[in-house]
Amino acid sequence: MPTPLLPALAGSGDGAAYAPYGDAPDALTVAGRTASREELLGAAGAVAARIAGAPVVAVRATASLETVAAVVGGLLAGVPVVPVPPDSGPAELDHILRDSGAALLLGAAEDAGAPGGAPHGAPDGVEYVPVDPAERAAWSKPEPDADTTAFILYTSGTTGAPKGVLISRGAVAAGLDALADAWAWTAEDTLVHGLPLFHVHGLVLGVLGPLRHGSRLVHTGRPTPAAYAAAGGSLYFGVPTVWHRVVQDPPAARALSGARLLVSGSAPLPAPVFQQMADLTGHRPVERYGMTETLITLSARADGDRRPGYVGTPLTGFETRIAAEPGADIGELQLTGPTLFKGYLNRPEATADCYTPDGWFRTGDIAAIEPDGFHRIVGRASTDMIKSGGYRIGAGEVENALLAHPSVREAAVVGAPHDDLGQQIVAYVVADGVTEQDLIDFVAAHLSAHKRPRKVRFLDALPRNAMGKPQKKLLPPA
Repeated sequence: MPTPLLPALAGSGDGAAYAPYGDAPDALTVAGRTASREELLGAAGAVAARIAGAPVVAVRATASLETVAAVVGGLLAGVPVVPVPPDSGPAELDHILRDSGAALLLGAAEDAGAPGGAPHGAPDGVEYVPVDPAERAAWSKPEPDADTTAFILYTSGTTGAPKGVLISRGAVAAGLDALADAWAWTAEDTLVHGLPLFHVHGLVLGVLGPLRHGSRLVHTGRPTPAAYAAAGGSLYFGVPTVWHRVVQDPPAARALSGARLLVSGSAPLPAPVFQQMADLTGHRPVERYGMTETLITLSARADGDRRPGYVGTPLTGFETRIAAEPGADIGELQLTGPTLFKGYLNRPEATADCYTPDGWFRTGDIAAIEPDGFHRIVGRASTDMIKSGGYRIGAGEVENALLAHPSVREAAVVGAPHDDLGQQIVAYVVADGVTEQDLIDFVAAHLSAHKRPRKVRFLDALPRNAMGKPQKKLLPPA
């Protein structure tokens, strides 16, 4: 008999099993609406009964109890779940639904879309299924096997149409257990975050984590500093954009001093924000690293060192290595571990390309490993490894140097073609009261001279995705 993926939910009738929140009426709060685990189990059971036997279901993943009930219902029924960003345009929605084969799209009743129940932009043949968190049904079917696909998560599509990443139930369980070990995450915690529920960070970690480990969940709807300050949590998740906004509101930041752990992920946390968080909250934040295809693989530990610019050491069960050119101290990060994806949906060649001949996953990220095992992520191989004048330069290192300037709020660095150097370093910054030459000289004084930008462009804001990651492909021409 397989072990339950969500034991805190399955054991909701036994308050002692996951004290103190096992049977609490507000064990789950999403955007101001609350539910006990027993109520969630009943609502998810009703969803499971309606979708049982479906090959795959999509969920319009708003920050709502409807989304949580729909996702958990899919997991109960053993039906692969495809979380869909609620702001997906018609072309993106059409691609995700067609590619995944989802004939059902679950969501709140008020989001049904076009007359007749068909969602806006969805292909013909897709049925919209309203989810009612007040509905109740018992579900007692056997737990699906660990190798059963839990999620089909779509990548951002930076190198073409988004690809469906197949994540098994066993991978989800192994990943959440490894994080519980690293972060001392227990049923005594209250997790607070306001992250989107269509990514690994907000959904797998931020919703399924509490349902596996028994902690209380407060999803703030929007991740505002005021909402984080008012939540009274012990464990907080955020992306760098969230933490940057928190430190810009010192009273809100100081209100987090009673927390146990502040975790940052999904993009590199600028060193100045790291230090401001430490100064204002008394907590040095935990940074971690992962991908849709691997879930979380590296992290600083609750009981260990935390350094700005570093994402810690491998979680339990993982091994890493660097594939570097001779003489280089940075190279592609490769890894093995229990949370690797099952492959890209219907794309065997793309799946095979992700692995080395000896079976290690190729992350496509450039990293360095210190002698004590701490990992530093430099950037993506495709956009962040700059070859200039015979030097190999990581864009992330230059970005951190720029962000150390008191006038710089945001920074992105790319390599642009150059007749003499091969590539020249071009920086895009959001800053006030500073000149291009000021920033060039500042970087040259902090790093090697060959790592200084040759050009600096000033922008009002960097283009970012929903998780706060800069989208370098959308930057204006250098």
